[in-house]
Formats: sequence, structure tokens, C-alpha cells
Amino acid sequence: MPTVTTENIRISVRALYLEDRSDPAEERFAFAYQIQIANEGSETVQLRRRHWIITDAGEDVQEVRGLGVVGQHPHLSPGESFTYTSGAVLATPAGQMEGSYQMVGDDGVEFDAMVPPFGLVRRESLH
Repeated sequence: MPTVTTENIRISVRALYLEDRSDPAEERFAFAYQIQIANEGSETVQLRRRHWIITDAGEDVQEVRGLGVVGQHPHLSPGESFTYTSGAVLATPAGQMEGSYQMVGDDGVEFDAMVPPFGLVRRESLH
């Protein structure tokens, strides 16, 4: 599980190919990813914005910026974590995501917590 820590914010990622939501004949490959954001510091922080760079195997790049994650702006006190699941659709059976979350401490200091690069890979099921 890819994990990175920035400014005492630890971010871990798991990704999964969604065969039932994909249609390879239509070049539609769906993936889910679960992210855990943990505050390992001594200050309370809030997630304000997200920034994603999504690259498929054909080197097509999508850049996504927006407020919060899954409609939320989690506040994380020291020792707390927040986990959410979201998804992405690619035109190829493999790709990669990476990005960052804009965080702000209760002291007003803003910083970017990095999301480690993680693969989105179609896995053939064994029957």
C-alpha cells in the first residue's frame, strides 16, 4: 500500500479494478481507490482542496482540482484519521494517479500533503 507522510499527515492508498463497472470493448476501465489520511502531528488540521493528476497508459493526462473530498472537508485532531473511497475511469487498462491535499492548521498555516503515486491496473480474474 503506497504511503507518504508530509508535515505529519500520513496518506495511504489502496486501489482496485472494478470489473463489473468496466467495459473494455468501449475502452472504459473503472477503478476504486480508498485513501486514509492520518494526523500524526500535534495540531488540528482541515482538508480544504484536492488536486489529482491521472495518467493512463496512453499518456493522456487528466488534472482534477476541487474543494474537499467526497463532499467533505474533514477536520483531523492529533491522532485522528479519515478514510474515504472514490473512483476513476480510464480509457486504458492501466494508469497512475498522484496528487495532493491542501491542508490548513488551526493556526492558519496552509501546506500541501502529498498523495503517493499509485497504480490503477486491470487484473485478469482467474476462472
